[in-house]
Amino acid sequence: MYNVNMKFKTVFLCQKCGYESPKWLGQCPGCNGWNTLAEDVVKQESKTAAKTRKSFTEFTSEAAPLGAAAVVREERVPTNIKEFDRLLCGGLVKGQLVLLAGAPGIGKSTLMLQAAAGLGRDKKVLYVSGEESMPQISARAARLGVSGAQIFLLSETNIERIIETVENIKPEVLVIDSIQTVYHPEFNSSAGSLGQVRENAAEILRMAKPKGLIVFILGHITKDGALAGPKVLEHMVDTVLYFDTEKDNLLRILRPHKNRFGSTQETGLFKMTASGLEDVEDAGAYFSQTPRGKKMVGRAFSVAAEGTRPILTEVQALASPTHYPFPRRIAAGLDLNRTQMLLAALEKHIGLSLESKDVYVSLAGGVKMSDSALDLAVCAAVISSVRDLPLEGGCVFMGEVGILGQIAPAAMTDRRIEEARRLGITKIYTPALSGKAVRKGPDLIELEDILQLSAKLK
Repeated sequence: MYNVNMKFKTVFLCQKCGYESPKWLGQCPGCNGWNTLAEDVVKQESKTAAKTRKSFTEFTSEAAPLGAAAVVREERVPTNIKEFDRLLCGGLVKGQLVLLAGAPGIGKSTLMLQAAAGLGRDKKVLYVSGEESMPQISARAARLGVSGAQIFLLSETNIERIIETVENIKPEVLVIDSIQTVYHPEFNSSAGSLGQVRENAAEILRMAKPKGLIVFILGHITKDGALAGPKVLEHMVDTVLYFDTEKDNLLRILRPHKNRFGSTQETGLFKMTASGLEDVEDAGAYFSQTPRGKKMVGRAFSVAAEGTRPILTEVQALASPTHYPFPRRIAAGLDLNRTQMLLAALEKHIGLSLESKDVYVSLAGGVKMSDSALDLAVCAAVISSVRDLPLEGGCVFMGEVGILGQIAPAAMTDRRIEEARRLGITKIYTPALSGKAVRKGPDLIELEDILQLSAKLK
């Protein structure tokens, strides 16, 4: 029943840092973010009521000396998805909270159902959805071929009922899809607001840690590609994973932005199919769109590094005459500013004429990379396109090019060279490798600057 004595007030909360303002501001004084304040209606409580409010869960321990604290060996729990386990450094840890963020329709729920199938072989899994009904989840599970007596479904948005279900079923793995749909009954703001997301995540944290419960929390992202909701959400969880993809591209790249139980240098590559997400183990074959042994103008190969994994990558360049006073510079999959710097270095140091040409540079496969080792391949592809000079498909170019034209080795050069040799590459163009632990051979062609590269490609 509505209480006429209950007082409400309107405030504006920053959706990133939680700063509260009585009026709307264009820029948040707390985090300096623009257009982050959103209107929210909150109930004014007396000090007594605020003190007596309690959460549904507790997570406390007695103070103890550091030497007396027990050291527990972290046993990994594999999901039985190769790329996912690679990303998680072998698997999950009991009590681990994983935040999975991505654009709508990118495959977050699909991956979670497939992970539930792998974990459900010997563990009890509770899949909670606030976006789909149970028949919808069952239909998607049937399409993916997911089944198992250890997998339980729940369509619920009330955090209190979710916690009650966990206490009754006692699962070992919990999936929340998604955190923006869950609401806390003690708060009057709508689901997905700053206070709701923060408190619901805190309730899940306090529940999961003492039980050793593995929790997957799915989250939406904003139009800027950042996680929707307060930034504190990323600090509360143990692992933050982001799904990345190009529009209408079948490839899904899963990158860790935080991982308390492993490295953040690993990546997971998946391909979306009618039967769900499939592992992409041979990434070089996936990214190369044309036969590698064929000579082509404007195509050069390199060995990029996604995390600690070397990947054969195809760089394509097209230089075409333009009739406009300002030639265009387009980069797809590469940083445009860095590409323009490389083009300027080619014009300055080897006299490559680009002032009357539009230049387009792209990575095959629709992938985005920021690896500096691709610089040398970009330069080789542009030189090939301008001079109409076919490049062999059995050679790779790897090295970082500076604005003065010098070529420097990139990180993990030894691993990149070994990967190129494993793939049968006959010529490897690299910077000088003196002092590097690299097995020398006739396939290595060492360069000091792009002037030497230009001479080798004639």
